[in-house]
Amino acid sequence: MSDEIEINTDDLSRRMDGALGALRNEFASLRTGRASSQMLDPIHVEAYGQMTPINQLGTVNVPEPRMVTINVWDKSMVGKVEKAIRISGLGINPQLNGTIIMLPIPELNEERRRELTKVAGDYAERARVAIRNVRRDGMDQIKKAKAAGMSEDDQKFWESEVQDLTDKHIALVDKALETKQAEIMQV
Repeated sequence: MSDEIEINTDDLSRRMDGALGALRNEFASLRTGRASSQMLDPIHVEAYGQMTPINQLGTVNVPEPRMVTINVWDKSMVGKVEKAIRISGLGINPQLNGTIIMLPIPELNEERRRELTKVAGDYAERARVAIRNVRRDGMDQIKKAKAAGMSEDDQKFWESEVQDLTDKHIALVDKALETKQAEIMQV
């Protein structure tokens, strides 16, 4: 009977990968001094009765390293998109040219870079917490399986498997954070 008890490490790994994916999305929205279309992803605009992402209201392009352009499809939405960017906290001053909104990306000063590295650290810590929560769920599954008749050797084996999975994903979070912080601090 105890041979049939297995812990679904694929599910745990998938959930930990989801935490890493969310971290990468959050990192993409952080401004690093270089233009990126993903930096606009968190900004939503009240359009047609619902909150809509900017990339669904126009074409977002990065024509040069320090410029993002948005070609808004509906002329009546240009003002709303511009206002949403102004109040978003990105620190970018939009410039209008008909239905095209140009976003020149200013150089980041040292103080702002340090703030952004702290924000990146907060994002990474949230990802670590999410991974540890998945680990806890895995350990709970092992405890339930032990109560259902899993041998102590099997229990130790599955605990080490879950811990190895957790350590691997936390190391990936740390590496992603280190890369992002280096990118932010790069002048």
